[in-house]
Amino acid sequence: MLKTGLKGREQAIVSLSKSAKEMGSGSLEVFATPAMIALMEMTANESVKALLPQECISVGIEINAKHIKASKVGSLITCESFLSKVEGKKLSFNIIAYDEEGKIGEATHNRVIVEKDKFLAKL
Repeated sequence: MLKTGLKGREQAIVSLSKSAKEMGSGSLEVFATPAMIALMEMTANESVKALLPQECISVGIEINAKHIKASKVGSLITCESFLSKVEGKKLSFNIIAYDEEGKIGEATHNRVIVEKDKFLAKL
């Protein structure tokens, strides 16, 4: 059962493939904002995945993120999510990302629980 207070934690190493230059979001070889957002969404998703009914998944519907500080290639990025609200099938998260030197980003993120087959049938 999903309850507020549920926490998630994921980590990633900044590689060239996750750099702003490689992802097209900038021209430098630093951790790209899209890569940070993907890690944030993954952290929230992974934190609830095992608690959902087998036929269900969660899908991201909104994220409001701030990328506060750059991280160099080779940095270890840690992302922590906190389930702050459960409203029926809607899940709200607060998320923080940091590297070895401190906080690099923060976000609020909403996900919705859907039945996988019904979701795909609508496409």
